[in-house]
Amino acid sequence: MADADPQIRNQASQAAPAAEAPAPALDAPAAKRGGMRKKLLGGIGALVLIGGVGYGAWYTLVGSHFIGTDNAYVGADTAAITPMLAAQVAEVAVSDTQAVRKGDVLVRLDDSDAKIAVAQAEADLARAQRQYGQTSATSAALAAQVQAREADITRARAQLTSAQADYERARVDLERRRRLAPNGAVSGEELSSATNAFATAQANLQLARAAIAQATSTRGAASGELAANNALIRGTTTATAPEVLAAQAKLAQARLDLQRTTIRAPMDGVITRRNVAVGQRVAPGTQLMLIVPVGQLYVDANFKEVQLTNVKVGQPVTLTSDLYGGDVEYHGRVVGLSGGTGSSFALIPAQNATGNWIKVVQRLPVRVALDPKELQAHPLRVGLSMDAEIDITAKN
Repeated sequence: MADADPQIRNQASQAAPAAEAPAPALDAPAAKRGGMRKKLLGGIGALVLIGGVGYGAWYTLVGSHFIGTDNAYVGADTAAITPMLAAQVAEVAVSDTQAVRKGDVLVRLDDSDAKIAVAQAEADLARAQRQYGQTSATSAALAAQVQAREADITRARAQLTSAQADYERARVDLERRRRLAPNGAVSGEELSSATNAFATAQANLQLARAAIAQATSTRGAASGELAANNALIRGTTTATAPEVLAAQAKLAQARLDLQRTTIRAPMDGVITRRNVAVGQRVAPGTQLMLIVPVGQLYVDANFKEVQLTNVKVGQPVTLTSDLYGGDVEYHGRVVGLSGGTGSSFALIPAQNATGNWIKVVQRLPVRVALDPKELQAHPLRVGLSMDAEIDITAKN
């Protein structure tokens, strides 16, 4: 047994290596796969590192020079077409989506009342001109009256002189007869006649003095009327008289109202929101339609507040529209930044003083002017979405 045990141990020791010999053959694929995995992970890491370095270099050299947003929309300064006077619509010459040129007829209003107003204003002007002519002629007549009153005064003075002479003569004659009457040299009849003659001369003298006073007063009245009439026309002509100018202004207003019965396009554009029909009576200020100037559009790009540090007026902007896609680019320039964020001008502004306040990054509209030639080649419409990118390194 003692000899058997070594033998058994020898057999067992020989058998053991035979049993363990296949193990290296089984570990070789696993080791190979582990090496490949390490190489793959290393390659991916290298690619990520290269990508990170490349992105960092690109952002430093190129990406940091631009800011962009897709929160941008086409806008325009539309023209609201409204009548200037109340009238009935006689004709509507345009329809929605129709392109019009500046000066094209849009709407015609009934001009019957306006024509009557023009005729009335013309009559008022003619009347004012005639009245001015009459006033001028009245001045000449009043001047003649003043001269006539001067002649009356001269005649009254002559009559006064004659009356004074008759009075003195009658007085002297009466006194002489009174002295002779006691001696009987003068009869009572002669004394009575002398007394009556003196009384008559005295009355004639008073009448002559009254006539002078009356002639002087009449001349003063005529002179006052002449002065007042001259004040109305002094320094003026038929063309510059205030009454004539007022009548001319009314006539000009009436003619302007007549012209306003034909409503014309104030600019080139496209008709939209037409809400007027023939036979409708419109009032001043009633919106009849809108004109969108499609050749003068702009873009309001809403950038985040953290993007606006280096944005300046005049910087170039590259834009694309969802309508045409990325194949069509528009080029514009920054023309201004809004005076407030969109939320600050909202109908119901946010109340940040409440207890449940949460900070939200605000956006500020940036106005971008577009190239008219590019708009003509690829027309846009108000409200379309745009992507905008500003070169913040460019100098304006």
